[in-house]
Amino acid sequence: MKVTVDTNVLVRAVVRDDKRQAEAAAKLLRSADLLAVAVSSLCELVWVLRRVYGFSATEAAAAIRALIGAGNVAVDRPTVEAGLAMLDAGGDFADGVIAYEGRWLGAETFVSFDKRAAEMLSSAGVSARVL
Repeated sequence: MKVTVDTNVLVRAVVRDDKRQAEAAAKLLRSADLLAVAVSSLCELVWVLRRVYGFSATEAAAAIRALIGAGNVAVDRPTVEAGLAMLDAGGDFADGVIAYEGRWLGAETFVSFDKRAAEMLSSAGVSARVL
């Protein structure tokens, strides 16, 4: 079976706060021939883990790395790695993803009202500025 997993399946597999759903999620993650994981789901996953469940950036990054390390997972790795690099640096996973995808789409500069995000991206060699 080849499936796209929704964020709530990933959350259940990681936090295991509902035994029945966690077992169903784990079984699916192990048994599927292919798990297509959208980058948007990973952005949501990080947000939920950090804001709802109190995960640290390190714990959220470890959960993503464990997931994408599975042999049956298909994901846009360069984009996910950009998000992880931002998360590892203390920033927001989604900001790293957005900046990377913007460059891929032809943009030259990441623009945001978020001064910290712009500074972190600039420090990483990405053209970024505060609007």
